[in-house]
Amino acid sequence: MDKPSILVADDHPLLLKGLVDELLAKNYNVVAQATTGLQALEAIMDKTPCIAILDIEMPLFSGMEILAKAKKEGLKTKFIILTSHKEEDFIYKARELGIDGYLLKEEPISEIEKCIQKVQKGETYFSNTFKEILETAINPQLQKLKLLSPSERTILRMVAQSLTSKEIAGQLLISFRTVQKHRSNIIHKLDINIGEEQLDRWAQRYRTLILSL
Repeated sequence: MDKPSILVADDHPLLLKGLVDELLAKNYNVVAQATTGLQALEAIMDKTPCIAILDIEMPLFSGMEILAKAKKEGLKTKFIILTSHKEEDFIYKARELGIDGYLLKEEPISEIEKCIQKVQKGETYFSNTFKEILETAINPQLQKLKLLSPSERTILRMVAQSLTSKEIAGQLLISFRTVQKHRSNIIHKLDINIGEEQLDRWAQRYRTLILSL
């Protein structure tokens, strides 16, 4: 299989140069480089590389925002995101957006090359660290969220949007006491070892999962 055309984007010039040099040394066809999200998006629209390797956080557009915009335009470029974030919310969002590869920045070039090869074949490739988090943290939480009633899901989504119990009661035209009862039921069904006052923090942690309900 021929090696794919690649765009690389990172807002740290030294990291960008290091990765590009590594890829060129492996005889990959690096067709463009970028240090901002806007530059990356414009280059992707112009050159339509087979694969774009993007830093998750860049000025103007993040790696995930670039992916969403490219998909909206119907581009066939596949996306590999490089990140230092290991939070469940980021990983779930990456999966839901349909990211083709999701790697930690500290991965060796051999791992990046393995990811490129898998993605080129139409497969999805996540670092082992992220696979473990998906299997041990995210997927179990999703199964628990399915146990909630429609009313409980609605209230949990509003909690995740930082609404207070009083605001939720006002918007849903129910009593404050009813909201508090629902919150207690949610904690019990999710089997999470927290008090009602900490549900808000937990909901923020899993905000993307909850808002997808």
